[in-house]
Amino acid sequence: MTLPRIAYVSLWLPKPSETFIFREVKTLTTLGLPVKTFNLYAPLTNGLSPEMSAFSPSETLGIKKTHKIVGAFLKNFISKPSPIYSLLKKGPLNKWRSLEGLGENLWALMAGIYLAGRFKEEKIEHIHAPWANGPATAAWVASKLTDIPFSFAARAGDIYPPEGALPRKIADAAFVRVNYGANIPYLQSFAPNHANKITLVYNALSLTPDTPQKSVPKKQLTLLAAGRFVGKKGFNDLLEACSILKSQDVDFTLTLAGDGFLARKLKRQTAHLGLTDKVSFPGFLRHHELSQLMLGSSALVVPSVIDRNGDRDGIPNVIMEAYAHGIPVIATDVAGISEVVINKETGYLVEQHNPAQLAQAMHTLAKNQTEACRLATNGNKRVLNLFDQRRNSKKLIELFTSHAMKAVNIKR
Repeated sequence: MTLPRIAYVSLWLPKPSETFIFREVKTLTTLGLPVKTFNLYAPLTNGLSPEMSAFSPSETLGIKKTHKIVGAFLKNFISKPSPIYSLLKKGPLNKWRSLEGLGENLWALMAGIYLAGRFKEEKIEHIHAPWANGPATAAWVASKLTDIPFSFAARAGDIYPPEGALPRKIADAAFVRVNYGANIPYLQSFAPNHANKITLVYNALSLTPDTPQKSVPKKQLTLLAAGRFVGKKGFNDLLEACSILKSQDVDFTLTLAGDGFLARKLKRQTAHLGLTDKVSFPGFLRHHELSQLMLGSSALVVPSVIDRNGDRDGIPNVIMEAYAHGIPVIATDVAGISEVVINKETGYLVEQHNPAQLAQAMHTLAKNQTEACRLATNGNKRVLNLFDQRRNSKKLIELFTSHAMKAVNIKR
């Protein structure tokens, strides 16, 4: 069977914090799917693993191609203003949620007009965006102008809070991929007549150790947390929980890996709580560096919360990566986390914004390392089953292929 030519439209690919998308594209390519990658923004260079640094996107837009992108927009707007105005009204200008989001989607719309021509040149048969915001806007616009079917993935911050254009994108898409089950009814509520388009395909496991790992009891409780330093990660609650642990004379350390606009605030909180001897901040870690850190950790802590604006994690990929490395997970019951962290079976699940419960779970692990090994082993089995790279990538290939064939049959 001849597989369809696919265009992946992203803001950046690769991006250090989106290893799961990078791994997805690599696996799809390994399985024989002809994938072309198109980036809306200029490439990122900092924080890339050696494998990511060696990857070359098919085409990168950004400032250097502004003249081509704006030129394509003006040419189309002058020749057929009504359709372009309609795309603007239904897309970027439809109840935009922030100035940053508006700017991203306006650029994406213009880029989508330019990419429509490129996709025809490349004989693309299906367009896919791994995010529901700007990338999906560009994919939607290109699809509208070419009749090439498109799809997009809807995950976390790209749909919480939702953009005004989200219902239209769902209605016009061939399918919408979600990477955890809790998002299915949420997205269906925006487009009830297209509920059957929402399809669950878990992410592919993006980080595994070089050799299979089994959890080994640690003498000291060495805790690890990793992610962007933003509100929805709940790292302030984790520091409060660590303060409780210290007051209980628990022998522990915490490595809080990552970076972001809350970095200074979290470090000030650490000093205020008297935790500078317990908590370290190594900064953002590249993929292979995080892998090494996991191998020496007792447990991963994921204190995610629902932020004030509704933003939240989906299933943080660091959870699956931890289980692949043979360590248990303590997490909050937010979004899709409970689909992986099963309380007292693969880890401990606690309420969000509850440092006392978080501290109790960490204390329990410190006292019973045999139990920690049991949880890690169960978690390892679960993620290897749910997040199998080849099986989940094959599901995507089946979706791309079936919808590309439908489009061909319709044209006939």
